[in-house]
Amino acid sequence: MASPRHATTRKVTPGRHYPLGATPGPEGVNFAFYSQHASEVFLLLFDREDGDPADVIRIENRTKHLWHVFVHGVKAGQLYGYKVEGPFDPARGMRFNGSKLLIDPYAKALTARPKNIGNLLLAYDPEAPEKDLSRDGRDNSRVVPKSIVVDDVFDWRGDVPPDIPLEKLVIYEVHLKGFTAHPSSRAAAPGTYLGFIEKIPHLVELGINAVELLPVQQYCVEDFLEARGLTNSWGYNTIGFFAPEVAYGSGRFPACQVGEFKTLVRELHRSGIEVILDVVYNHTAEGNELGPTICFKGIDNPTYYCLTGGPDDPGRYYMNYTGCGNSLKLSHPAVIRLVMDSLRYWVETMHVDGFRFDLASVLGREEGMFRASASFFDAISQDPALQRVKLIAEPWDLGTYQVGNFPVDWSEWNGRFRDTVRKFVKGDGGQVRDLGWRMTGSADLYGDDGRSAYHSINFVTCHDGFTLHDIVSYNGKHNEANLEGNRDGTDDNNSW
Repeated sequence: MASPRHATTRKVTPGRHYPLGATPGPEGVNFAFYSQHASEVFLLLFDREDGDPADVIRIENRTKHLWHVFVHGVKAGQLYGYKVEGPFDPARGMRFNGSKLLIDPYAKALTARPKNIGNLLLAYDPEAPEKDLSRDGRDNSRVVPKSIVVDDVFDWRGDVPPDIPLEKLVIYEVHLKGFTAHPSSRAAAPGTYLGFIEKIPHLVELGINAVELLPVQQYCVEDFLEARGLTNSWGYNTIGFFAPEVAYGSGRFPACQVGEFKTLVRELHRSGIEVILDVVYNHTAEGNELGPTICFKGIDNPTYYCLTGGPDDPGRYYMNYTGCGNSLKLSHPAVIRLVMDSLRYWVETMHVDGFRFDLASVLGREEGMFRASASFFDAISQDPALQRVKLIAEPWDLGTYQVGNFPVDWSEWNGRFRDTVRKFVKGDGGQVRDLGWRMTGSADLYGDDGRSAYHSINFVTCHDGFTLHDIVSYNGKHNEANLEGNRDGTDDNNSW
């Protein structure tokens, strides 16, 4: 298919290359977009989610690697997306395809969760012998969810963060939808941000003072799950690092999920409860070379992802430290900026109190190795907006276990505490010495680097692996319902 054509009657001016994303103002909206290797970038404006573009604007202005344009007369609520042209050479990591509409990496809301209808989210022909080396020229503008221009204005009513010290923190890990989805919750708006608010009195009664929400950033359901009639309930498959999950909104109007999430945070704070987000910056929902092209792959694949391959295809494949098909390249300045901008947005604009980083050791990988002095950790330590919030690492990934090795700013999920307590309670021998370390603050892990016992997040069960009921009920896992032959999930559960 031919490249998009500039077609608009709107007044456009150069605008600014900052901030990235869509920024509304009195006269219109400034759009700024990163791509180092693109040759052309088109901004598409839509009047309807499932319609053809009303305007196609070729972005003529480029400052460094940032493409920018100001579109006059556009307001908050405008639907938009991008098409990006550039080299098509998948073997060397270049996967530009101007036929495919792309989500803005800085979009603050989407119209829907991406779904691969008719394989239109694939930038290649899955029936072709060469698979991802082929190019699919079908336009998918009608099926790709649209990014939405969002106004940040909100009535916080004097919201003040609870600012609970680590030594007093009692964290309740909870799934936003699952908390009220069942009829027994008696929520008027089950499975939503607003429904969660209805159950805040229950949380107060429990005596907890922080909720750790499983991922609420916009995510996708993987194709292989859709094919089995299953879904990705937890949401560890992010595609929009600034956008609250649309399915947890009321759907009353486009982007309502943004205000509803802010309302949830405000009401939790009023009850003295902090909000910690479980965030997934280690990979994206685009999977490996056979996965969809929704955003980053089509914008600048070699910038965003850690690539690998052989002599003839050095950039075709994706390093998979996460087990999810790809790994974000946190050693690249543009990717660090994306993640840092996202974190600041959730703190400054959405008022959250902290983050639990999924597979956090991936974020510290440089040249394939974990480094406590990695660029990402250095950026975090220097950012004033992030100094006052909780930073909690899940300190492992598929290839490394780094409990006790994160920088001084970080707390950690203490997997050693979990394993030792489980072994001791079920009667395993030789656990008393290690149990002593765990019950007195794990000074062997956190006592020699400027941290304290309070940097150890102690737990016995979490969303991964066995529940507390499972631990005392089963010798082995039973994940048959996932239709993977019970191969998924760990066998190291230390249960009866």
